[in-house]
Amino acid sequence: NASGSATRQRQSESGAGTRMIGIMGADPSLTELLAEPFSLYQAGFDASWELDLWGRVRRSVEAADADVGQQAALLDLARLSLASDVARNYFELRTAQRQIRLMREDIAALEDRAALLQARVEGGVLDHTDLQRQRAELAALKAQLPPLLAQEAASANQIALLLGERPGALRAELAPREADAGTSLPDLALGLPSEVALRRPDIRAAEARLHSATASIGIARADLYPSIRLGATFGYESYLSSEFSDWGSRTWSVGPSLNLPIFDHGRRKATVQLRELQQQEAAINYQQTVLKAWQEIDDALSAYGAEQRQARELQTRSDAAGDAYRLAQARYDGGVTDFTAVLDAQRSYLQARRDLAASEGRLSTRYVTVNKAIGNVPLDTENAAGKGME
Repeated sequence: NASGSATRQRQSESGAGTRMIGIMGADPSLTELLAEPFSLYQAGFDASWELDLWGRVRRSVEAADADVGQQAALLDLARLSLASDVARNYFELRTAQRQIRLMREDIAALEDRAALLQARVEGGVLDHTDLQRQRAELAALKAQLPPLLAQEAASANQIALLLGERPGALRAELAPREADAGTSLPDLALGLPSEVALRRPDIRAAEARLHSATASIGIARADLYPSIRLGATFGYESYLSSEFSDWGSRTWSVGPSLNLPIFDHGRRKATVQLRELQQQEAAINYQQTVLKAWQEIDDALSAYGAEQRQARELQTRSDAAGDAYRLAQARYDGGVTDFTAVLDAQRSYLQARRDLAASEGRLSTRYVTVNKAIGNVPLDTENAAGKGME
């Protein structure tokens, strides 16, 4: 350490030094002279080094490094949580937009069908029964659109909030896309290596905390024993600024110091016991964190795999329902069946499309959950979303 000072001082005429001069019978003018104000200039540096006989310094460095690692892991955990929330809301937004697009396509198709029935009614081919039933189905379908629009707006606003933007600021970036290639997310293996789980920020933070607690035991135990410190100082001291840099104004000291912990009423031993209990707590916390991580990974992978299988079955259902709906329309137009069969096939087909879109949306969010569980949220959200929902 380096230090320096320049002070203006004055001794008391009634102080210990000046009174001693008076008692000794010295000239009173000498007392007045000593009490005159004077300046004192000082500058120098000091250094010390502790002999690490019991490993206290080494353990202190280990504990400090572990604390830094823990804080870095906690920062990564906050970033991971934020990235996961952004990705999840992004996929929810794209799911709502796809459902809106499908809903509008279905509304347009039903409106065309209603117009065709209207023409047949006006031509005297049909009565109003089939037309009114079609209009009722159309109104029911339109009633499902406003909640989807509200969900789209809420998801977009949530993304803006997470990114520190005002509502509507990302309207252009989050606008619906025209293409729709279906979901194309990767298969994830159920047997992930342990190294994947151990990179989770919460596990790294718990491990660093355990490391720091273990090192703190060594520090506490080292404090039970004597410590030796070597110190040295060197500098300049002068009453006159003109003589401050003279070699004769130098001052220095060097020597060891010994600290013997003798009378502390058991404080150091109690500190050792406290650090040992804290280490046991950190060890239990680390174990529970690892077990919780494996549970979250297994649950996320199981849910993702189940959703993949469901999405494939719903795709098959949607294709079959579409064929049945087109066949029912053709049979009705040919006078082979009544309009009830068309409505039933229509409801089944529209519901199958909505269920498939919802499943694909859940599949995307479950993909985010899996990546969060293993500590790795996709960074290329736009590309993943383009493949997954567009």
